Amino acid sequence: MIGLIGIIALITILALSMLITRLATIALTSTGLSEDAARFQARSAFTGTGFTTREAETVVDHPVRRNIIMILMVIRSAGLISIILSLILSFMGSAPDETLYRRLIILAGSILALLFLSRLSVVNTAVNFLIKHGLRRWADIDLRDYAGLLKLSDGYTVMQMHLNREDWMVDKHLNDCQLRKEGVNILGILRSDGKYVGVPKGGTKMFEGDRLILYGRAGDLKELDRRRKGGLGDVEHEQAVSEQKNRMVQQDKQEKEYEEKRKQ
Repeated sequence: MIGLIGIIALITILALSMLITRLATIALTSTGLSEDAARFQARSAFTGTGFTTREAETVVDHPVRRNIIMILMVIRSAGLISIILSLILSFMGSAPDETLYRRLIILAGSILALLFLSRLSVVNTAVNFLIKHGLRRWADIDLRDYAGLLKLSDGYTVMQMHLNREDWMVDKHLNDCQLRKEGVNILGILRSDGKYVGVPKGGTKMFEGDRLILYGRAGDLKELDRRRKGGLGDVEHEQAVSEQKNRMVQQDKQEKEYEEKRKQ
């Protein structure tokens, strides 16, 4: 009986841990982080893994994100989970009415069932709705679906690019780069001194150490991130412009077809 109680306690702790990280993921996503980056940062903070990534730097520089991560770290450092797990281990070794194999099977089956439930779309939708409703009601966080607002699907995404010395755009003005012709938009620039340039103008110059917030097709943004100074970089720019022109032709065709359908 004691072993069964220990298993129930363990599953309860696992469920609470998943719920806490889910809540933190949604809160971080509401501040503008992508869902993948938010999930990674929440799990890293809660488990104490301590990975260092570019997204981690954006979390530290953002006051709301920093507070969310600090709460996760406090919960982790409280040591409640470690204490309960220690008690569970002692219970499992003192149950005369259950065999070790039976308890392991029950424990493994319970964990698998929990993982299965966590992956069900119906469960995820319900949990996300409840968490967002609670955050809107009891927390001072501006929840917005940035992915929905920016239509982050069909290959489109938002990416942060760190400019290094040999990058193609370093020491150039936005007008010189003609990124709009490639289908790429710069939403903002974070300077190396921490200042932010929102909706930069054509005369804005980019420097080594800047971080660009870009919006466009994922493949185009990755290619732009790999592009280096020199003649080869200029050739790659011209190729990207040509590809975007072809896309615009197809897009104009689709828009005309849509207009015809609307008229009918």
